[in-house]
Amino acid sequence: MRIQVPLLVLACCSLGFSEHLEADQNIIIPDHWAHLGRVNPTEEIELTFALRQQNVDQLEDLLLQVSDPSSPQYGKYLVLEEVTALVRPSQLTQKVVHQWLQRNGVSHCQTVLTQDFLQCSMTAQVAEALLPGSQFHRYVSDGQSLVRSSSLYQVHRDVLQHIDFVGGVHRFPPTGQDLRGVLSQRNRQRPLEAKFHLGVTPAALRTRYNLTATDVGSAQNNSQAVAQFLEQFYHPADLAQFMVMFGKGFQHRSDVDKVVGTQGGGKAGIEASLDVEYIMSTGANISTWVFSNGGRHESQEPFLQWMLLLSNLTDIPWVHTISYGDDEDSLSSAYMQRINTEFMKAGVRGISMLFASGDSGAGCKYLAKGGNRFRPSFPASSPYVTTVGGTSFKNPFKITYEVTHYISGGGFSNVFKMPDYQVGAVNAFLKAQSAPPPKTYFNTSGRAYPDMAALSDNYWVVSNRVPVPLVSGTSASTPVVGGILSLINDQRFLKGLPSLGFLNPLLYQLKGRGLFDVTEGCHLGCLDDLVQGKGFCASVSWDPVTGWGTPNYPALLAALLERK
Repeated sequence: MRIQVPLLVLACCSLGFSEHLEADQNIIIPDHWAHLGRVNPTEEIELTFALRQQNVDQLEDLLLQVSDPSSPQYGKYLVLEEVTALVRPSQLTQKVVHQWLQRNGVSHCQTVLTQDFLQCSMTAQVAEALLPGSQFHRYVSDGQSLVRSSSLYQVHRDVLQHIDFVGGVHRFPPTGQDLRGVLSQRNRQRPLEAKFHLGVTPAALRTRYNLTATDVGSAQNNSQAVAQFLEQFYHPADLAQFMVMFGKGFQHRSDVDKVVGTQGGGKAGIEASLDVEYIMSTGANISTWVFSNGGRHESQEPFLQWMLLLSNLTDIPWVHTISYGDDEDSLSSAYMQRINTEFMKAGVRGISMLFASGDSGAGCKYLAKGGNRFRPSFPASSPYVTTVGGTSFKNPFKITYEVTHYISGGGFSNVFKMPDYQVGAVNAFLKAQSAPPPKTYFNTSGRAYPDMAALSDNYWVVSNRVPVPLVSGTSASTPVVGGILSLINDQRFLKGLPSLGFLNPLLYQLKGRGLFDVTEGCHLGCLDDLVQGKGFCASVSWDPVTGWGTPNYPALLAALLERK
């Protein structure tokens, strides 16, 4: 159950002085967030203003050029200063926004190196005057406290064309049942025989994906990262114990090299433990960073805070894996389009961004009058990231070939059109299906995901010094793929080649080369009479459940070393 909070619009707005900036933002309060009332008018909150950037079309063209092996610009990445010069907001935009804030008494602001975000502190009273229609309330869930507006906001018409969105006003972070990340299979309904699985470990992954003891990192300039949100912390002692238990037979590191943000001292999170332990055991002996975004400030959006960090660091790892997502239809188009631009900025710097596809299959939006639709997830549906789905072993007792993990997220975006790099593969899938879901359930012209996959079922994790079995989710498969791409970057660096960067144009040109094709199994869909709980099914070549398939490391390495 969700509670619809009525929209409240200040009288000034009806006079035409202000207009909605994110009119399509869903402001239904998730039912697991309890309402504690209006915040005190004098309480300080922090808002993030996304200033309108320049040359976004040029940025997209450049991303496709540096990511396409057939382009003479392939691998010729930009440094942050060059990205800044390309997209930095115009002087007029900066002047108009700064003057607008100052006129409203907002003077405590910080920017980032790219100058396209402003983080400003102000009282709730000032914020509500600055953003007519907003009303800030406090909500709590699972020990987390959050300040958000229960109604849509507007901005003065003079600044409308100079701002993309204001962060810290609406979006609720995924928590509890909404989290698109790791879940213990002990809390899921699952096939009975799977409980006998001996469990996925680094040794099992290395056997399945043909990694030898010598397949470890050695390049000095290589690095990889995971990002954590909402008080999800890893413990160094857990990582050390995990490597003692499961790191035998290959060279590895037992310490994270750098934590960006605040590493809390409370309980370790399964999510954080899983991400760190498996990117460091697959991408073994490679320098690893952890971006820790605790979200302790009640008005921060943790995911947005992480994006800001990427715009403010000149030296960051080459591969990032993130297990985070929201329903597309819960987010404003302005917000998603701007986040896409941030992904493009990372891609032109040669950074690979990997996102988990989610753990709800195709998802479902149930409509009262029928006509249910599958429900895609963002950022999994972004055309500018590589999205990773999930698989299971066919035989629960052996390291054998893989089939679809029924929770593996996948489908078609309702917001973003299908990018050119995947049109051929996706259309071939749609034509080959003998009994596909009805086309009323999905957008056949939308960006389709995932792009590839890895095992996501029955992992062993060490968390709070305790070995935990039966941990599953695409937040397991994503760091595994990330670690493998880091190993390939390592070999490229040793040969004087650039990083892989945004992988998708190359991945779709390979047409499955270097990957184990997954051709069995379906994932979850709508529980209704028409599709009866089934979404899409795996097939030969690309499919919207496992993408092109799972890594065969030596073959994938050979294919990606050819592209110079």
